[in-house]
Amino acid sequence: MAILAILGTLYIRRRSQLLREHTKVEESAVRKQYLKVRSQLLQKRYGVSCDQGQSSRTMSIRSNSRISESPESSRFAGESKPVMTPNSEQGEVVPTKQADASRAIVGGTTIAENYAFVGVHHIFDQLICVHSELIIGLGDVCPQHMQAVTMVKFANNDRSRLCCASFDGTVSICNVTASPPVVDVVFRGHTKGVTACDWSVSNDLVVSCSLDGTIFLWDVASRRCLRVVRDQVTGAEILSCVFQPANNNMVIVSFHKLSFRQVGNSCGMVEVLNVSTGIYPQGGTSKLGGRVLALACESSGHLVWAGNDKGTIISFLFDPETGRLNKGRRLNVAENCSITCISWRAWISREARDPMLLVNCAANVVYLFRVVDKEGTLQVRRKFAIRHENYLVRSTFCPIMSFRQGACVVSGSEDSCVYFLDIERKGKPCVNTLQGHACPVLGVSFNYDESLLATSDYQGLVIVWKREKRPGGAM
Repeated sequence: MAILAILGTLYIRRRSQLLREHTKVEESAVRKQYLKVRSQLLQKRYGVSCDQGQSSRTMSIRSNSRISESPESSRFAGESKPVMTPNSEQGEVVPTKQADASRAIVGGTTIAENYAFVGVHHIFDQLICVHSELIIGLGDVCPQHMQAVTMVKFANNDRSRLCCASFDGTVSICNVTASPPVVDVVFRGHTKGVTACDWSVSNDLVVSCSLDGTIFLWDVASRRCLRVVRDQVTGAEILSCVFQPANNNMVIVSFHKLSFRQVGNSCGMVEVLNVSTGIYPQGGTSKLGGRVLALACESSGHLVWAGNDKGTIISFLFDPETGRLNKGRRLNVAENCSITCISWRAWISREARDPMLLVNCAANVVYLFRVVDKEGTLQVRRKFAIRHENYLVRSTFCPIMSFRQGACVVSGSEDSCVYFLDIERKGKPCVNTLQGHACPVLGVSFNYDESLLATSDYQGLVIVWKREKRPGGAM
């Protein structure tokens, strides 16, 4: 089913691209409205926008290029139309609080009931394995990492495969729905801690980066390394990496190098790498300062955000044809407080219909920003208090668009808990808390159907949590 979902998504994207390339005449108002409604329906069905940006001229060595909507067709808060009632002749029809159809879709459950978890599905851990017989009620235990697991990430449109990046220098791929869950492969090659990893759009490739200054491209099926690229700056630490969504030939990375001219000075950079050739394209490097710890792209790849340990988020305009980066907007979130995670989402719920960024800031806060314009300007929408001062804590949007009143985001925390936060709830936003870790929770990731949630911590423990099943088989 996961393969069919991927092929269906790629087919829709390619079909939309060809239609746009062969339709060069001026479009009528009726056709524009038709395309707008069609795009919205496709986005709701497949979870991504299908208006096509200009196609990439190169293809990935193994992965299909990802083509999505251009900035011109994106909805931004500053340009969005007012919410219309069902009787409106123009604009979008948005359900009201009394919407019967939406209640039928969700079955009348609340946000808190929807994100209720019945227990632990599985535990991957090296240290706990020796004493697994002493653990009661925590499910099965399996050996994995010896040091902090800095990131966990489920494959795209896949409920089973989980990628884990660890400070022990390894990257592992786990099958969490096997019986029992297993570690399929452990990739070894980095000589220092792995700071980030990412899946290609078709899940055949994984990219990882490390404090040793290397970027590895792994083939998941053959379980081998396809390419190793060292950073352009000798002695640099690579802190983050993401595939460019519109073209999986390109990987955007951030690196950090201490300046020996002045104690405490540092050089933080964002750069673009063509992993097919191992070449850094001209114009694809930009300096930020500090340590760039977090990167995120919107679905078309035209907008990139980077956050550093100075508390600053900067947007970049990316040219997918040339690989050039141009600085957009700068926002100072909190002075000298690290930005440790940035996540992008086009549409969270029927109430939150604008592009959003979810940001972890080491000032004991998680921010939800609205993306205001095509240059990536950010506007604070909500902020939530969590324990976060010293570690690389991450958060994530729940992958399924909410039809309830409200929507959830999930964040790790330094108090060893996992928090579910309702972005629309006034007062206390926390609707659920998971307790099972004994140290700071760093990574969080949902699989695409929200049946499982993976969390990782500073001691190398990875817990896979199981959602409660609703009557009729609904999650």
